[in-house]
Amino acid sequence: MKTRILLLLLTITTTVFSQKTPSYYSTAYNTQGEDLRNKLNDIIKGHTEFTYTSSSTDVWDILKETDKDPENPENVILFYSNVSVNGEQEYNNAQGWTREHVWAKSRGDFGTTRGPGTDVHHLRPASLNINSSRSNKNFKDCIDCNYLEYQGSPSGASSTTEYTYEPNDNVKGDVARMIFYMALRYEGENGEPNLEIIDYLLNKEDKMPLHALLSTLMEWNKLDTVSAFEMNRNDIIFNDYQHNRNPFIDYPGLADYIYGSMTDQFWNPHHLAVDDEEISRIMVFSNSTTNSITIKNARKWQLEVYNPLGQLLTSATLASENETLNLPYSDLIIIKLTNGIKVFSQKMIL
Repeated sequence: MKTRILLLLLTITTTVFSQKTPSYYSTAYNTQGEDLRNKLNDIIKGHTEFTYTSSSTDVWDILKETDKDPENPENVILFYSNVSVNGEQEYNNAQGWTREHVWAKSRGDFGTTRGPGTDVHHLRPASLNINSSRSNKNFKDCIDCNYLEYQGSPSGASSTTEYTYEPNDNVKGDVARMIFYMALRYEGENGEPNLEIIDYLLNKEDKMPLHALLSTLMEWNKLDTVSAFEMNRNDIIFNDYQHNRNPFIDYPGLADYIYGSMTDQFWNPHHLAVDDEEISRIMVFSNSTTNSITIKNARKWQLEVYNPLGQLLTSATLASENETLNLPYSDLIIIKLTNGIKVFSQKMIL
């Protein structure tokens, strides 16, 4: 019997991804403040750019891969609505789907130009009516909500008293991490806009390169943790198309060092909380003979296991100090552990 043993050491403020692009962020290690921001910008800029609409590979084509429905590869999953629709239909004279700029393209007036207008790290498939309802509204928990839906599926809420839009809870973190990426990636170089996140609301006509609301986005980043779908999407963009990553998906806690209260502290994603006895004791064993995993010393932690397409294989609240779960799958898996404060995501072979 062949058993692979993996000792899982978690950090308090970041999610660690084992051996994923191990040198990709190395030049930003042990930096802080503007130096950290500049180093990360250097890493993720200069990516391969694609056109918005073209007879060759364009944004339509890429989104049909990054946002593919795991249960129906011919379809894409619509952002906000979580509805699966035929990917090849594309716009189809307003009968199909459209491409949502999560950082609204009027916030900086960059339209669909190469670079910010075609960067698929913030472009998602969306229904036309929800795309129109969201418009360029500020992201914020709404008051006096007008709840939206598409084909009977909840699709967020628009405020009737503020110019704001609140997506569903399951994509709030996605929104935050895409907005964080855009403000980090586009710093006004080479004719690109200098995008910034602010903590006050904008009106519809304002075309300054600003987006809101920072305090809300910071909360959403913690509320809705990184999903397997997000991780898979980040990998596809990096490996097959733009060849750059969204660091806030790889390390969600990074937002606190860039936009939060930890700007005066050095960032190193491999810093281990060795003084946290609870974390340092957690162990995961995978058994390729029985298609099972065993988790030790994580009682009351919430476990989720996904396949590479983002499909949830199993979930459980660990009731004892030694839990074994059999899985209906025998290949690459993604393990996610959380106790409500700390989060761990790990790819491993079963």
